[in-house]
Amino acid sequence: MTPRTSSPAPSQAAVDVKSTMATIDPITLSTVWYGFQSLCREMRSMVTRTSQSYLISTLKDMSVGVWLADGSTVAVPEGLPVQFLGTSYAIEDIRELYKDDMHPGDVILTNDPYHGGHNTHLPDWGYIRPVFFEGELLFFTLVRGHMMDTGGSFPGGYFANGYDIIAEGLCIPPLKVIKRGVEDADLTKLIFNNVRWPVEVKIDTEAMIATGRFAENRIVDLLRRYGRDMVLGSIHQMMDRTERAVRAEIAAMPDGTYTGEASTDDDGTILDEPVTVRVDLTIKGDEITLDFSRSDAQRPGFINCVYASTYANAAGAVIIYMDPALADFHNTGSLRPLTVIAPPGNVTNCNYPATVGASPINVGGQVMEAVIQAMGKAKPDRSIASWAKHRGDYTFAVDTRSGDRYVRTTFDYDGSAGAVWGHDGMTGPTTLTTLGSVQRGSIEEAEVRFPWRLLTLEARPNFTGHGRWRGGGGIEWRAVNEGSDGRMNTGSSDGDEVQGTGAEGGQRVPCARTFILRGDEKIRIKPHRMAEVKQGDIVVKLSPGGAGVGDPWLRPAELVAMDVKNEKVSVEAARLIYGVVVDSLSLKLDEAATAKLRANRPAERFEAVVNEETLDIELQPL
Repeated sequence: MTPRTSSPAPSQAAVDVKSTMATIDPITLSTVWYGFQSLCREMRSMVTRTSQSYLISTLKDMSVGVWLADGSTVAVPEGLPVQFLGTSYAIEDIRELYKDDMHPGDVILTNDPYHGGHNTHLPDWGYIRPVFFEGELLFFTLVRGHMMDTGGSFPGGYFANGYDIIAEGLCIPPLKVIKRGVEDADLTKLIFNNVRWPVEVKIDTEAMIATGRFAENRIVDLLRRYGRDMVLGSIHQMMDRTERAVRAEIAAMPDGTYTGEASTDDDGTILDEPVTVRVDLTIKGDEITLDFSRSDAQRPGFINCVYASTYANAAGAVIIYMDPALADFHNTGSLRPLTVIAPPGNVTNCNYPATVGASPINVGGQVMEAVIQAMGKAKPDRSIASWAKHRGDYTFAVDTRSGDRYVRTTFDYDGSAGAVWGHDGMTGPTTLTTLGSVQRGSIEEAEVRFPWRLLTLEARPNFTGHGRWRGGGGIEWRAVNEGSDGRMNTGSSDGDEVQGTGAEGGQRVPCARTFILRGDEKIRIKPHRMAEVKQGDIVVKLSPGGAGVGDPWLRPAELVAMDVKNEKVSVEAARLIYGVVVDSLSLKLDEAATAKLRANRPAERFEAVVNEETLDIELQPL
């Protein structure tokens, strides 16, 4: 597709309600605005309560939102940026595709990254519903979720060596699966005949469709209560207010061009050759331009991003540098000051039929990481360090307890968040591209759903990027396969070879490792590979914490001592990395010895690495 550089132009509805905007009282404005925000949160809750898959109901790998009829973003308070911030482009194309053939009760399904869908990758199915009021199309709603399966060469939708996107699964351009409230039974039959778990996937999709209908009813109730012009006027006033606030934030940043780059280990087809995303971020006055032209060319493997995905991740990364007080107010107004450039044929704007299965993580994550790095150079006092890279796998086998096939797709083995200026990184949030909206599951539920018995799930000391503010804790996940022999696709995992950077002198993210323990064998499995798993195998995932912010030797000694007591940092790491001496028996801070050590800082620096023989976390010189 041709890259677009800004959000959609104001609709005619925006022009019609200008006179109303001046008469809206603050209470009505607030009620209407927060009505849409709370609606989106209710939609999200409704889907997770009524769906059945581990991915959606438990991990919450789904997103919702509301848009005006012209594609202007109204409300997207929570979710994965890559699943919704590019939806404006899909709505524009859907309007063009259906023109006057759009009616109350229609529901449009798409998962196609190309052909008007502007989707992330094929496993993310989006149900888009037009909302009419008194015969006029005013809004669209979206419910998008990650399906258990979408056909293709391997269950779960991740296969590194697909010849083209057709090999990745069922490609659904924007199609009406429901017309004027009546399901197209033939089309539905075709779709669900091409997924491996049709009953389970249909339950999830029905939950999503019902949620869209719920949202439509709520919006129509709001329009009846306040009237068309008052509701639209409130929305446009909030868009204008948000735009002014975001422009003021940008204007306070120093003009200039700032660079950032991040890499994924490889593309899954050409192995052990990193693929790099590079951004030139230019701040000029109250606008930001993000240019990805220097990024690598699109690849034969499945890590490529379409433009809408790159736009979404780039915009999301910029927004998190804004004042947190704006968090409840982002909409099209937030996007107007942003221009995203990604030339066709680039890994950040691939051409059809390039494969894109791992794109939300492998290039999408690098887009966010590169932008965050560049923004940190413009605003050091809001620096954000890299998060640990994703450590998913997609295991396909038979549950011997029931005889049923299963596919396990999860974020449970991810590392943790990077530090931000003034705060340590959190232990627990999953990959950066989810911004914490995708969660880990519970041990008990995972063991009920899948024939894997968990042996270890804990944060490992030292296994993080250290700094004045350190990253969250690194995670060890270890489980034994009590089901049948099967196959494990390490899919969109990353971080074995490339490391996310620290900020303002903070340490980088340690490298991750995955092993299969089979009797006396220890088999290392890299990202983007396919591996055999046998009954009785133990899979070990060592997933690091995020990177650090600031020089570790500037971390207050009493905080380091507390980290030692809480088993987040070892006595050795306190001394070698932080210059803090803690008694190994009493765990008390030795202030005199610390002052002496910090006054005579040695040149040698240390970081955490995985010992591949013992699987211990050790300190080695940088």
